[in-house]
Amino acid sequence: MSNYSNTRIVPCIKRVKYSLYFFLCECSVYLYKSLSHAFGLPYISGVLKSSNHDFKVDEIMPVQPTGEGEHLWLHIEKNGCNTDWVAQQLAQLANVKSMAVSYAGLKDRHAITRQWFSIHLPGQPDPDLTALNTDEIKILQSIRHDRKLKRGTLAGNRFQLCIRDLNGDMDELEQRLSLIREQGVPNYYGEQRFGHDMNNLSKAEALFKGGFRKLKKHQRSIYLSASRSWIFNRILSERIDQGNWNQYLAGDVFMLDGKSACFADDGSDDLLERIAAGDIHPTAALWGKGDSMAQGDCYELEQRVAAEYAVFCDGLASAGMKQERRAMRLPVAELNWALESDQKMIIEFKLPAGTYATTVLRECLDLI
Repeated sequence: MSNYSNTRIVPCIKRVKYSLYFFLCECSVYLYKSLSHAFGLPYISGVLKSSNHDFKVDEIMPVQPTGEGEHLWLHIEKNGCNTDWVAQQLAQLANVKSMAVSYAGLKDRHAITRQWFSIHLPGQPDPDLTALNTDEIKILQSIRHDRKLKRGTLAGNRFQLCIRDLNGDMDELEQRLSLIREQGVPNYYGEQRFGHDMNNLSKAEALFKGGFRKLKKHQRSIYLSASRSWIFNRILSERIDQGNWNQYLAGDVFMLDGKSACFADDGSDDLLERIAAGDIHPTAALWGKGDSMAQGDCYELEQRVAAEYAVFCDGLASAGMKQERRAMRLPVAELNWALESDQKMIIEFKLPAGTYATTVLRECLDLI
């Protein structure tokens, strides 16, 4: 398999220069599919989420509740319901305001997920939450803690996925999975980041052009994140096309594995060795105001790609978003799989917070 990108991409999208035009036309449905693949396009198809049981997620928490404090932490398994709705049910049963209930992150509705919530109950006993236990929601554990569960307080997630109706060369599928275990995958933002038919991007453009008179804070945040994420994805796709998404490029900015700390290319003799070992990862820009840490060839590439999205770049800077970086390589920890039949496979792996299981699957499968 080639280390470069797509040979089977939609021709009209691959040939034409990417621009905001595509966000507003019928081709937008293919826009995410146009992002390059590290190991070439997969020719194996499969079905994910035939049922909620085919997509299981467990949160990995960086802290353990102490057993004492004014915050009640709840470990909850939900089936077929979204995170905000569960939080609303908790607030009603505990007779508290919605702001008293918090969680680390949103989880997919069409899945079975285990995640933590907290309820602020200063000077109050534990409420009776037995009515919450239904076919959709189960309270697995309740324990007190001295701190609120804040957004982003998450080390990562464990996934167990069932792929059905597999069609293609199973040896090639297992070869791809082996490559992913060894090399990781491109750290794309997942398609869900951009909304149905990529609509969050057209709405971001409208936002930056003054098209919204009134906009809720969380909606504005979604559109800002979508536009910023798309520039990152396009830079990463360009690096894949050049064959250096996980290799050294002069002027690169590097991120320590498992950390957010970055450092600029300093010409150190051990950079190539550290990249190969997975100790550090090349990064791409999360656009915003301020000077870029990138230099040389890396800087020129990022500026060239970002120039195609000038409306986004100017809008993000005007909105006060600051220049940041995101690793382009996503290591896939504890990756294991089992082919249970010719048409069914169970895949398990662990990912850090802020990354997407679907970006792993798109390197080995064409999900339908």
